[in-house]
Amino acid sequence: MKRILIANRGEIASRIIRTCEKMGIETVAVYSEADAEMLFVKQATVAHLIGPAPVNQSYLNKAEILRVAKEEQVDAIHPGYGFLSENAEFVREIEAAGIRFIGPSAETIDKMGDKIASRETMKLAGVPVVPGTEEGLATAEDAVTYANSIGYPVMLKASGGGGGIGMVKCENEQTLAQQFTGIKTRAKNYFGNDAVFVEKFVEPARHIEVQIFGDATGNVYHLFERNCSVQRRNQKVIEEAPSPALSDATKAKLYEAAVKAAQAVNYKNAGTVEFIMDADENFYFLEMNTRLQVEHPITELITGQDLVEWQLLTVMGNELPIRSQDDLSVAGHALEFRLYAEDSERFMPSPGELETLEFPQGEGIRIDGGYAQGTSVTPYYDPMIAKIIISGDSREQAIERAKDALAQVQVEGVKSNLSFFKDFLTFREFEQGSYATNVIDHYRKHKLEEQS
Repeated sequence: MKRILIANRGEIASRIIRTCEKMGIETVAVYSEADAEMLFVKQATVAHLIGPAPVNQSYLNKAEILRVAKEEQVDAIHPGYGFLSENAEFVREIEAAGIRFIGPSAETIDKMGDKIASRETMKLAGVPVVPGTEEGLATAEDAVTYANSIGYPVMLKASGGGGGIGMVKCENEQTLAQQFTGIKTRAKNYFGNDAVFVEKFVEPARHIEVQIFGDATGNVYHLFERNCSVQRRNQKVIEEAPSPALSDATKAKLYEAAVKAAQAVNYKNAGTVEFIMDADENFYFLEMNTRLQVEHPITELITGQDLVEWQLLTVMGNELPIRSQDDLSVAGHALEFRLYAEDSERFMPSPGELETLEFPQGEGIRIDGGYAQGTSVTPYYDPMIAKIIISGDSREQAIERAKDALAQVQVEGVKSNLSFFKDFLTFREFEQGSYATNVIDHYRKHKLEEQS
């Protein structure tokens, strides 16, 4: 494989380019008018403007992306995450053009892309699943009837997608009835599928995920777990690996369930099996993400592996740098902070020019960024500026290094959540490690009590 096209932008495009350079593979970038000054455009071997800023005219424009791929005679396309990364139709169009897709098969994406169907697949594979409806709900009345039978709170979810966009927590039947039409409409607009379902809301809950990987010969490996419970509006903010305050016995069961889930759909390439876990360490399948995850760097740091390299080797039919599960082990601890251009009080985007953008360097510090000082965060895309990834020999060392590193980060010109990170690291509930997905709510309540 000599040349690949990256059908994505920002920090993940830069991240993929870095591994391609290491492997001697040329890269073709595609970019919108709004991204002309982004780092990945300059870093790629070749870059093509594919349209104006709106995603449906650029990064979701399959025809234009394929045109560039054919013109540049690429061997494969890497979708990154988001955009077209879990679009089975796109995979089929790529393969029909004689180009390889760096990811799982279209059939696997189909099976796991619909949450209702994936829940049924997991049940058959013996993977525990959160109680919920087994088919799409036609009316709000149907949703209320089911929710009343299992008890509140519940989650109302879009079957065709997630990422915090197509889900809402409902504490009672009035909220559920009010939210039903809105979620169906949003699901149709974002995912092209208006099917919605109701699922029992587990609380307090930890959001634990297992990185899995299927090689070219049918073997499935796990690369241990990540704790992604620091969330706001169902979107992750801080992740860490391995998960603190989790028994070895439960970890072993998680790994077994994740591998079963991957084997059930003949999984190849990088993927993530997400679980929700209650206070007693009972865990339930949430979904499988059939792509590279935003938080993959913390897994790379604790295992010493390059997951993008693994993806490329698999598509080429080559062997991975391991031969068995026993070749993988955990060394140390890693934390990832998603640095956003946002008002951290209201969690609202704060687009604008990055007048100052400086990151520290040193042992245990990795920065996966997409912007340079002087470039602008536009309102058209996710406002993540960079991922600040910190590792250490222990969780305690990683946290102390993170405190030092975050103190040296400088962001001016836009609001950011940097100050939130600095303060949150001293929050006792986080320090103890047994926090759940409501930890930011607890943190904010604690700050209000301090001020009163």
